[in-house]
Amino acid sequence: MKRALLLLILVFTAALLSAQVDTSLKYGWTPRGAVALNLSQISFSNWTQGGEDAVAFAGLGNFGVLYHSKKWDLYNSLKLAYGKSKTSGSFKTTDNELRLNSILIRHLGWVVNPYFSNEVRSSISNGYDYSVSPEIQTAAFFDPGYITQSLGFIYSKKNFSTRLGVGVQEVITNEFTKYSDDPDTPNEIEKFKLETGIESVTEANVDLMQNILYSSRLRLFSRFNTLDVWDVNWDNIITAKVNDYINVNLGVNIIYEKKASFKTQIKEALQVGFSYVIF
Repeated sequence: MKRALLLLILVFTAALLSAQVDTSLKYGWTPRGAVALNLSQISFSNWTQGGEDAVAFAGLGNFGVLYHSKKWDLYNSLKLAYGKSKTSGSFKTTDNELRLNSILIRHLGWVVNPYFSNEVRSSISNGYDYSVSPEIQTAAFFDPGYITQSLGFIYSKKNFSTRLGVGVQEVITNEFTKYSDDPDTPNEIEKFKLETGIESVTEANVDLMQNILYSSRLRLFSRFNTLDVWDVNWDNIITAKVNDYINVNLGVNIIYEKKASFKTQIKEALQVGFSYVIF
């Protein structure tokens, strides 16, 4: 795993160095959208070498619209990811994410420009901890839900952007209050928590080869009262394009959020599936 993390860091550094200034943006609205579906299935009948029937699917949707003018940029993006697998018993959730992001940038002709952003994060459906038996539900739609606003400065190029600002994060829960509850008030259970701090988001999209794309997004957030503790969400995807409709994807997502777990969370997935660019 350490070698995998080192490889991701090297690829991310190469992405930053190879980013180029974008001079091709046209004025007005530019939409984009792509969907992908990955499927796998195996079954056995009178198979003496052993095995177990299995089926799995994972869907991904990335949508966005950019408004570009001489003085302003407004970008809205939506990511939806959902997957399940079944080997025995019932289906188990393997991917479960919703992220809606909006960024407004004011162009002043500086190296960095002021921005305002708003981000909404949640799981799409119920999430479970399958490491115990029976499994324990740990999340539901917008339980917890995260809404973050930040104001600061952004440096942006064609394939790379990084921004740093003062952030306000609202944590909303209903049943799973461990994400919002204040341990200093044991006689009261809080379902809403407001946090202020510093947010940093860095994104890179680089063609490593003619048919291989590397995409990375690193988000950091720290509260003013605990600046020595940072929430980390580092999402990496390497996509190898076989043809117009078939891709091979290697994804690694690294998360550290002390409120959710004292240990670093790591998710790795290697998938082959269908993809389609809508616009």
